[in-house]
Amino acid sequence: MPPIKNITAQDLYEKLKNIKLGASCCQYSLKKCEELVPLINKINRLKAEQNAVILAHTYVTPEIIYGVADHVGDSYGLSKKACETSAQKIVFVAVRFMGETAKILNPEKEVLVPARDAGCTLADSINGEKVRELRKQFPEHTFVCYVNTTVDVKAECDVCVTSSNVYNIVASIPSDKIYFLPDQYMGQNLIFEMNRRGVKKDIRYYHGSCTVHEEIPAEEIDHIRQEYPDVVVVAHPECKPEVCQKADFIGSTAQMFSFIKNSTAKDFLMLTECGLGHRIKVENPGKNLVGTCRICDFMKSNSLEDIYRVMTDPAPHERVVIEESLRLKALKSIEAMFQFSD
Repeated sequence: MPPIKNITAQDLYEKLKNIKLGASCCQYSLKKCEELVPLINKINRLKAEQNAVILAHTYVTPEIIYGVADHVGDSYGLSKKACETSAQKIVFVAVRFMGETAKILNPEKEVLVPARDAGCTLADSINGEKVRELRKQFPEHTFVCYVNTTVDVKAECDVCVTSSNVYNIVASIPSDKIYFLPDQYMGQNLIFEMNRRGVKKDIRYYHGSCTVHEEIPAEEIDHIRQEYPDVVVVAHPECKPEVCQKADFIGSTAQMFSFIKNSTAKDFLMLTECGLGHRIKVENPGKNLVGTCRICDFMKSNSLEDIYRVMTDPAPHERVVIEESLRLKALKSIEAMFQFSD
């Protein structure tokens, strides 16, 4: 049995005391840490006993990230970690489609998703049947799906992409006709970037969106720049084009984290879910984050209590089960992504 990771309330408090962003659920006193630690240590003991690994998305709560998670990152990075682990049980603390991606790549492993509400407005905006209809309308187009999609959507598409590789992959696809789905704003940003690069593509896109990023107004950047003239604006490509075009850096969750970490600037306006801000305040406390905080209710529906329960008595819907022929179809689009990324 691997060594058990036990932490004290003081250990946890020292990690989380600098977090001052968002709702009261994401602010930490020593008393709150004292309440959290017993369950954290129970979960860590279970991990050792069950040969399990916990993968946590950056957007979940800090007590999960710094209390029980073995790996933290974005959906693509965590799915790669799922492939690398020798653990036979994967607890994917995120939303359903991320657990599905891990299962597509790791059919022999048990994958559990503990979120009480494991949906996603973006992933749930389209399904495999709709993609089949679109393919009939656009028979000459190469269908490119964002990784933030369900397994049945991936199974109907030609290439899967992430927010970190979408521009390079679309630019390298031989076809000049692309249908991108499901994020309309990423699709619009994709068109802008291809034009900027001088890459000629006929790009159509679907009308889905992420509610967290969709609600970010471009005007916020103008207001913040008036108060903080030297602020560096970092944005996720799921933001509206008018937001991205005013940003200093556009990238995936992992790319944004790395950019802020390595930047010599002090003030940052971070235009994505506030979980990234929590990590920055813990791991790079000297960075000053300005502006408002936006919460993804789906990601925040994960809790320590749910993780413990799913490891001891999972409900059927919390196990990720994919029929093999569907898994193999979806795997082709992911393998195509790997090929274009080489």
